[in-house]
Amino acid sequence: MKFSGLYTALVTPFNGNKSIDYIALDKLFAEQVEARVDGLVILGTTGESPTVDEREGEEIVKRAVKASNGKVKIIMGTGSNDTKIAVQKSKKAQDLGADAILCVNPYYNKPTQEGLYQHFMSIADGSDIPMILYNIKGRTAVNLEIKTLMKLAQHERIVGIKEASGDLVQIMNVIKSVPQNFAVLSGDDVLTYPIMCLGGHGVVSVASNVLPMEMKNMVWEIFTGNFDSAKKRHYKLYNLMISLLSLSSNPIPIKSLLAYLGKIQEEFRLPLCSMSEEAREELVKHYEESISG
Repeated sequence: MKFSGLYTALVTPFNGNKSIDYIALDKLFAEQVEARVDGLVILGTTGESPTVDEREGEEIVKRAVKASNGKVKIIMGTGSNDTKIAVQKSKKAQDLGADAILCVNPYYNKPTQEGLYQHFMSIADGSDIPMILYNIKGRTAVNLEIKTLMKLAQHERIVGIKEASGDLVQIMNVIKSVPQNFAVLSGDDVLTYPIMCLGGHGVVSVASNVLPMEMKNMVWEIFTGNFDSAKKRHYKLYNLMISLLSLSSNPIPIKSLLAYLGKIQEEFRLPLCSMSEEAREELVKHYEESISG
């Protein structure tokens, strides 16, 4: 399957003056390529896409494509709650050399299922690049229902879905219902093990920003049927995976942890801001536990 495996939802590092830290970004690219992740998702929620402008986004994609050198897939987040803007972004992703686009449910305006269908079909028809849907009700206030997904999955360029509904029953129905070559990727690190054991095809991971090899090993242990070892790895990382999405809004914890490791500065663009010292201490504690032993 073309879009299976481990995809790191990469952060966007900033300097103290809030400009993009391209030096740190290039180092993150190199680290991920060296770890042989299957792909990078850039300019998604974890990449703080709402506060990255068009010019900056183009530069990030260009650098990602260059750094990947064809070794890992580059997936660009092009979602919007304005269909016209999403189509324009998707065309630009294709022009810049991305391998696929990731399109989130339109947020805030709460479209009907028919509106969702028309939105995603318009994007798929508007360019020639493979498209992965992104279902996350918690951030968009709308759920992509199974019937709607099945209609969308018939489009030749809609090749997968990042499922972050948190509803395992829904995700099982997705896995058993989609076409054979349609990728179902976990959108939550902590659900990767169960989703893949149930037939899912990989994960778009936040944790792999700091532990790409650990996440890569777990994914491939499941693929190769080494379920006991993968389960041990899952529980070793469990507290960290929970912390990254519970101690503060993503991507605040993962950027704080990367800063603790000296890889980036702990800088955000408003409305995001730093986490509390108490939460940071708990996060670091869980990280240290995940790499011990």
